[in-house]
Amino acid sequence: MKISESSWFDIEAYLQTDDRCILPLGSTEQHAHLSLSVDSILSEKIATDAAAPLGVPVFPAVPYGLTPYFMAFPGTVSLKLSTYAALVRDILDSLYDTGFRRVLIVNGHGGNSPVQPVCAEWMQARPGARCRFHDWWRAPRTWAAVQAVDPVASHASWMENFLWTRLPGRPVPPEQKPYVEFDRLRDRNAQGVRDLIGDGNYGGHYQKPDDQMDGIWQVAVAETRALIEGDWA
Repeated sequence: MKISESSWFDIEAYLQTDDRCILPLGSTEQHAHLSLSVDSILSEKIATDAAAPLGVPVFPAVPYGLTPYFMAFPGTVSLKLSTYAALVRDILDSLYDTGFRRVLIVNGHGGNSPVQPVCAEWMQARPGARCRFHDWWRAPRTWAAVQAVDPVASHASWMENFLWTRLPGRPVPPEQKPYVEFDRLRDRNAQGVRDLIGDGNYGGHYQKPDDQMDGIWQVAVAETRALIEGDWA
């Protein structure tokens, strides 16, 4: 049940019997030859595919996040941590005030992880509230599926190259890009990061066969669905 395809009447009726919902978090940032909206596209689609047979509402992905290290790449948008924390808190407050109590956050961008304490503070301040924070791509079963295909997998590499994140008519390089260690990126400003990673891929092949990607996707959907259905007691 996508919120974008629902009316308030639909949601009021749903809340008579269930109080779960899903909030995808994304980002608008460089992903080498892929869409700047990769993280938002993937988090919302994972959430939607996982929730489809359950009828749980999925809110639109928050399209902006925390990505200051990519600000040397045009098209990237980064919020301040204080802004983002306030934004997520306001959204959670709105969900609670309108009747939702159990919220699964499906996060598509590693840079958004610092907002997790906001979820803990929100639960502390809101009686009966539950919030789960799910980094879908590095959840145990999904990450194992990625590693089984190719252990050299990273930001903007093949592991984010799905049919729905590709740009039509934009071929990707055929070779495997040498891996750039994350530790080398942590003490540089945005221009320094761009100088180090070039096109934006942290390392690895740019694309894998669609059947392998579909296998990973199905694992990720099932792992996410298990969190929606799991014991919230």
